[in-house]
Amino acid sequence: MLHTDIPSPADIKALADVRAEPAVSIYVPTSPVPMGPEGAGRDKLAVKNAFKEAAAQLEAAGQGQEAVGALESHVEELLADEGFWRYLSTSLAVFLTTDSIRTYRLPNRLSEAVEVSDRFFLTPLLRAVTFPHTAFVLPLAQNSVRLIEISPDAPPAPVQLDSLPADIESALGAALTEDTEPSLRLVGEEGKKVRLRQFARAVDRGLRPLLTGRTEPLILAATEPLSSIYRAVNSYAHLADDDIDGNPEGLPDSELDRAAREVLDRIYRQQVEDVRQRLEDGTTNQHAALDLQQVARAATYGAVETLLVDIDGQLPGLVDEQDGAVTLHEDGDALDHGVLDEIARRVLLTGGRVLAVRAEDIPEGASAAALLRFPV
Repeated sequence: MLHTDIPSPADIKALADVRAEPAVSIYVPTSPVPMGPEGAGRDKLAVKNAFKEAAAQLEAAGQGQEAVGALESHVEELLADEGFWRYLSTSLAVFLTTDSIRTYRLPNRLSEAVEVSDRFFLTPLLRAVTFPHTAFVLPLAQNSVRLIEISPDAPPAPVQLDSLPADIESALGAALTEDTEPSLRLVGEEGKKVRLRQFARAVDRGLRPLLTGRTEPLILAATEPLSSIYRAVNSYAHLADDDIDGNPEGLPDSELDRAAREVLDRIYRQQVEDVRQRLEDGTTNQHAALDLQQVARAATYGAVETLLVDIDGQLPGLVDEQDGAVTLHEDGDALDHGVLDEIARRVLLTGGRVLAVRAEDIPEGASAAALLRFPV
């Protein structure tokens, strides 16, 4: 499996709550494939160069050598941690203050970025949380049970899970037959369905050690009647509505990976479409905002329920702490915190939901749009 540290909602909120001078945010693409010293050295160099850029911004903003030196010591300790660099994902996010360093190995391919401010730059990280393009695929048949991890920029990876039965015989202790079920007085097809339900429950139990507390979609690949039977006993809240069609025993991992990505795309499109539709409906009753000034004001007053924000949008400037008034600057510097990122930060801190999306997903060409709890 990919070595990921996708932040939880509590992690995101803790990062959003940080106010420190300076606060440095670094994003670099990395390789999830285990590499020797030369390959790991390239990823280290990317982080080292990113910090050099941050240090230059800090010096230009008048930060003293003591602060820069404290940040540099955190980076040097990270670079010296060989165990860390042996296990990476597709991107790495590093958040620095003079007192702390936090890292997240992310499955999304994120663009390189360096931001210096008095708070962290979180929009790229929110993309990893919003649409991680990670999932588990469960190819389920009487004669075989597999689990496969899907990630954005890596081949499908089989997951070895000791608690998961290999087939119906190992799950129930005997092969499925047409024989009578004496204890239940069931015979033929009725007895067969009872054993299939027992098998499905065993698979569901076997997945719990891995899936408990997780939120990735679980995509089922199975034929009837096992598909419906498994859905009836499933206890994982994030089982996808769509199945992968066809007998999974005849499908290679690469085909399951392709089909799973199509399912994920449909899930994400529907999530965004649902919000877009609510935005259109909300404009008639003042429960939606598309104007940047109105969105910022609503975020400041804790009125935003759901925010769509352009992941690639760059709006240097400031958002007033009291009334949310937006002041845009032509060029950003270490005194700016980025208007879109600041709006997202305020939504998170007031319990709102943030979806980091592409520009074309936001109505009317806006850089941000919000569903409101109450009009402002």
